[in-house]
Amino acid sequence: MSSDDMMNSKIQKKSLADEVAGRIREQIITGTYQDGQQLPTEPELMKQFGVGRSSVREAVRILANSGLLRVQQGVGTFIQKHTGIAEPLLQRLKRSKGEELDEIRQLLEMKIAEKAALNRTARDIKKMRSALDKRTAAAKSGLAEECIQADIEFHTCIAEASGNDILADLYKSFAVQLKSWFMEKYKNVESFRVTTKLHEDLLKSIQDGDSKQAWAFASKIINK
Repeated sequence: MSSDDMMNSKIQKKSLADEVAGRIREQIITGTYQDGQQLPTEPELMKQFGVGRSSVREAVRILANSGLLRVQQGVGTFIQKHTGIAEPLLQRLKRSKGEELDEIRQLLEMKIAEKAALNRTARDIKKMRSALDKRTAAAKSGLAEECIQADIEFHTCIAEASGNDILADLYKSFAVQLKSWFMEKYKNVESFRVTTKLHEDLLKSIQDGDSKQAWAFASKIINK
């Protein structure tokens, strides 16, 4: 077997395990399996999903690491009682409605703007300036997709400048779906042209270290 074949084989095994893990996760979420219930044995899962033992074991390991399963040696594998979100965030965001995304955006963008004003560095400001210049240029040229991408890049730079890694990671995860929503919502660049000055004011408030003004301008942008 060539090295390429070996690589393809490994990728296929991994994707099968991910698929099995996803199917079991879905069954847990929809109530097919209840908290504390024992998962079927490996042979039963192999038969159910039509995969080999290694794929089943890897799927169980993935779910155990995520906290959905508890493996008890010599006894079996059990559905782990959980009180948090069973569905992965990215998967849940894909099902979100536009109104839900706008509400999340409101919460995140005002907070990251406030924190960025307190924690930004000169390098952060430079990155924000670059992204905002791209947004402005795209808006002037009537390039909707480029404008949307630059807008999200600008706010992602603000998230990174917040000094809170969890907030930044949340925004980056959220931004993936936000772009799809913006592409659906904005068919032209008019809304982006209208808010150009507000974005400049937001950047200035962050640069000046004025957290209250940063919060206020972020709020105005969202509600425009």
